[in-house]
Amino acid sequence: MKGEVLIGIDLGGTNCRAALVTLDGEILVINKVPTKMAEGRDFFLARLFRMCDDLIQFAAREGLLVSALGMGAAGVISPSGAVTVSPNLAPLNGFPLAAAIRDQFALPTTLANDANAIAWGEAILGAGRVFSSFLTITLGTGVGGGLILDRKLWKGADGSAGEIGHFVVEPEGRECRCGSRGCLEQYASATGIVRTAVDSLARGEYSVLAGLPREEITSLKVSEAARGGDGVALNAFREAGERLGQVLASVANLLNLDGVVITGGPAESLDLIRPWLEKEIKARAFEIPFRRMKIVRGELGEEAGILGSARLAHDELLAAQRRDDPKPTQN
Repeated sequence: MKGEVLIGIDLGGTNCRAALVTLDGEILVINKVPTKMAEGRDFFLARLFRMCDDLIQFAAREGLLVSALGMGAAGVISPSGAVTVSPNLAPLNGFPLAAAIRDQFALPTTLANDANAIAWGEAILGAGRVFSSFLTITLGTGVGGGLILDRKLWKGADGSAGEIGHFVVEPEGRECRCGSRGCLEQYASATGIVRTAVDSLARGEYSVLAGLPREEITSLKVSEAARGGDGVALNAFREAGERLGQVLASVANLLNLDGVVITGGPAESLDLIRPWLEKEIKARAFEIPFRRMKIVRGELGEEAGILGSARLAHDELLAAQRRDDPKPTQN
């Protein structure tokens, strides 16, 4: 009997990465191609299918059988596996992507929101293993969220749950790409941290960042400056921590979670955010949920989406098999 493997795919607006993954989370091989959504849906699908076919052929040469395929994509994903809306993947909006992959390869296929995939990866293989109920927060260009309740992924009635990045923290604040103002992601994402620093520079505040061209000021540069004691950079992380703490205080009171797992680039700078984050939660949350909720950094790094997508596909396959072959009831 052939060994069983999975395909996990992380579909972003810039790159699409796909990997062969064992059931215990080992990545055997990984491929990456530019997404190039500007070229249109058919162009993207051809590249995606070719990349998946390469992985299936690789598995066959190694005596392995691909049993299921999972993909995580930014945006709202319907329960049927269609991209309902995704600003970065606009040509796929309304398209039944999971069904298209399923038809192409005759493989059980699962499509999930990328933050949900990351949350499930951390739940099964990473920092969330010790928690029964927790929130995963993804800090990147925006801020995403995936919610695990009693060891189950909570997607909401329409698949749109977890959008913590669009909690409003400043009603008349920065314009957000969602159409609202003052959303959390405008302050706590990598983009938001850079924006706060750049705004300070525009006011003439002194900083080692002042000599850099605007396009060279990244969240990593801001982090490096903060570690050197730069006031502008430290203030950007203070702002991010305070805003995130305000939201998490409400989350703690509402859900009484065991923990919060923070992932993404700025998570590497969690030590710069944590003092302000925890100060806000302590000041605003009730004592019992505050003491319960632990803040930790994700363990799976940039492969979390791939690993989580693969595991979601495997778990859905097992669930389908149980539905098709239920155990006989005992009299």
